[in-house]
Amino acid sequence: MSSTALYNDQGGAETAVEAGQESTSSTGAAFGLFSADFKKNEDLKEMLESNKESHKLEAMKRIVGLIAKGKNASELFPAVVKNVASKNIEDPNQFIRASALRVLSSIRVPIIVPIMMLAIKEASTDLSPYVRKTSAHAIQKLYSLDPDQKEQLIEVIEKLLKDKSTLVAGSVVMAFEEVCPDRIDLIHKNYRKLCNLLVDVEEWGQVVIISMLTRYARTQFINPWKEDGLDENNETAFYDSDSERNQTEAKPYIMDPDHRLLLRNTKPLLQSRNTAVVMSVAQLYWHLAPKHEVSVVTKSLVRLLRSHREVQFIVLQNIATMSIQRKGMFEPFMKSFYVRSTDPTNIKTLKLEILTNLANEANISTILREFQTYVKSQDKEFAAATIQAIGRCATNISEVADTCLNGLVQLLSNRDETVVAESVVVIKKLLQTQPSQHSEIIKHMAKLFDNITVPMARASILWLIGEYCEKVPKIAPDVLRKMAKTFTTEEDIVKLQTVNLAAKLYLTNSKQTKLLTQYILNLGKYDQNYDIRDRTRFIRQLIVPSEKSSALNKYARRILLASKPAPVLESAFKDRDRYQLGTLSHSLNIKATGYQELCDWPTIAPDASVRNVEIIEPVNEWVPKAGKSKQRKSEKFYSDEEEDRDEAGSESSSTEDSSSSSSEESDKSSSASEKTSSESEANSIDLFALLCSQVTTSSFSPVKTYDLLHHMSAKGLAAKYHFPRQPCLYQPCMVAVQVILTNCSDHNLEEIHIGDRIPASLNIHCFNTIERLEPGAAVTVSMGIDFSDSTQAANFQLCTKSDKFNVSIQPVVGELLTPSTMTEEDFCMEQRKLLGMNETSATITMATANTSRLAINKEILSVANVGVVSSTQNDMYR
Repeated sequence: MSSTALYNDQGGAETAVEAGQESTSSTGAAFGLFSADFKKNEDLKEMLESNKESHKLEAMKRIVGLIAKGKNASELFPAVVKNVASKNIEDPNQFIRASALRVLSSIRVPIIVPIMMLAIKEASTDLSPYVRKTSAHAIQKLYSLDPDQKEQLIEVIEKLLKDKSTLVAGSVVMAFEEVCPDRIDLIHKNYRKLCNLLVDVEEWGQVVIISMLTRYARTQFINPWKEDGLDENNETAFYDSDSERNQTEAKPYIMDPDHRLLLRNTKPLLQSRNTAVVMSVAQLYWHLAPKHEVSVVTKSLVRLLRSHREVQFIVLQNIATMSIQRKGMFEPFMKSFYVRSTDPTNIKTLKLEILTNLANEANISTILREFQTYVKSQDKEFAAATIQAIGRCATNISEVADTCLNGLVQLLSNRDETVVAESVVVIKKLLQTQPSQHSEIIKHMAKLFDNITVPMARASILWLIGEYCEKVPKIAPDVLRKMAKTFTTEEDIVKLQTVNLAAKLYLTNSKQTKLLTQYILNLGKYDQNYDIRDRTRFIRQLIVPSEKSSALNKYARRILLASKPAPVLESAFKDRDRYQLGTLSHSLNIKATGYQELCDWPTIAPDASVRNVEIIEPVNEWVPKAGKSKQRKSEKFYSDEEEDRDEAGSESSSTEDSSSSSSEESDKSSSASEKTSSESEANSIDLFALLCSQVTTSSFSPVKTYDLLHHMSAKGLAAKYHFPRQPCLYQPCMVAVQVILTNCSDHNLEEIHIGDRIPASLNIHCFNTIERLEPGAAVTVSMGIDFSDSTQAANFQLCTKSDKFNVSIQPVVGELLTPSTMTEEDFCMEQRKLLGMNETSATITMATANTSRLAINKEILSVANVGVVSSTQNDMYR
């Protein structure tokens, strides 16, 4: 019987209809609800066991969807494991293996931990970088399921950190950060590789790697912010004779080359389209770069302000922190922080914060004019924040303190209660810095007291009058009289300040305010608020003499009228630099779960040699047997006569399956030429014949090797080529080319061959397909190319089993010429045939034997002139 399943958009099976059933029983109907899930799983099992890759991939996606919804998919475990282990040639699809591993790691069942570990280890050595990337993702899932597997997972991480694929780098670093972020020793050997691969890694991986390298650099390099850095390479600094000179002269700071490598390789990422990448590079420069180099991130951060509101919020938070310590970075871009009417309140507040941080004597007038506009904003919260910013400017810049204070006093007559209240609070803080010079302002605020209804503003005015009651002796008692009438209807914060004002006036002007004070204290004694009743009892015992409080009463004046320090108006982002920029902890201003603090700079730089990696040259591990036999045959012919040697040399050099590298060929050709030289001397062959022999063996002039394909852009496959300068055996019109293929990766490369040609009519004799090339191995193959007697490049594809790379071979004019061998007599004969355009011949008859040399020279000159004239005339009449 066949079955048909219908699926919804979410990937789950809705119904299963069995064809061929003639009858249904009531029992089947009763258990239909319970068999639905079973039929769904059965259908997924069939898809997992299907021979079609599309069915397997679809099944994997649906299983992941079921697990994400919390459905039980344990019945599918055997079928999933079967696909994880599927590495045979018949089913080599990398996406199936990766999807199976993803599903397996998503099954949160502790009993399958050993199988998951085995699958991760196998996937970490897979030929496909996509599968290895998936194994790195699975490491984090397994670690969260069973932390006891940490040691084995660290071994896998250490192996994957050595992977040269850019697809794997970001995932394995994320696994490293999740499992063993303290194992800095695992990064030493891979530090330079990660720095060099950073530009080619995907954006998500770039963010992870940059964050990790920031922490790594803070533990391995010395502080570049010190102006008197130490030159560790200067040994003379240790001698006593130089100690005096070092005290007077600043010692230059020498940056570690690896430190510079990190800064240099991350700088191009400031142009990234991903805002997270730009923010990561900015925080790296902020925490690692010398102070004079941090400004390179300014333009990139300002560019991010054109993004969405969410991005603007995070970027502005980081800029606000930066602008506190280094105003010069963002001062040239001050207009970029002007508030727009369409900005939300949180964005407006952050821009206002940055403008306040950037304020100085030079630009304060411009900023204050901008603030005057902001105060009139319909956004009350933003207007209040602007008033606070004006107060900060007045505190930080003494030249404009009076101007700001006068402007705030004018705002007291504003119709908006919020603006008036905030102005009063700020004026109160400003007057604490210079109270003696602003008694008129206090009087003005006292006159406006009746019209102010905001509790905080009324309380601030009462505090000011009570604090400086001696400077306004006529106004203070009258304000207290008004407050006594409305005491019971005031807010609690106003009542507390009224009690304080009454106590201070009782101590300074008891003659006028004694009765008012007693009346207010009696009202406060029976108030509903406990704090007010408690404050009232404390004040009564403190200021009113009695037997119980006689000792305390002596210090009442010193307690209530003590001089108080002026409040410091600071930015809310002043202390946020203790968190790493760009992190959630910095944004929330609280240490979030999982936050890793940056270490302090070490006083002495650790050993830099731990990052040195030994470079091992690729070794020829794959050498065809045919090449070996033909090489032996060619070496044997070098001991024969010259003609046999030439023939054998041309035969051996044109072998298609030759596997020797270019360096080996040059060594053999040089040794062969030396052997030829010794044998030529024994056979009394002249120098000219030896020279011709050297030209034939391609050692007369050096053979230059050109890069065809770089291993960084070809996933580990490197290719170089050179022209052997020998006749091509395939076709006379072709030029012989030898290509050296090297596997620079840590995995096998399969099915290396020539793909499409551009244009398709390009005549190329391809080399045989290389079935397998081991890691570190190299092979030399021969091919022929018909350049059609032109210097136009030959474009074609160099392919592996899974990738195609466009390459180009550009011929040099000299490499298109065919060498020719001839004897000295033939050479002289051919040379005689090469007559020049202006060459002429004539016979000079001498009159006597005693003719002078001068006369002979004149005759030769006349003949030459005639030849030149005739040649020129011929050219004119052509």
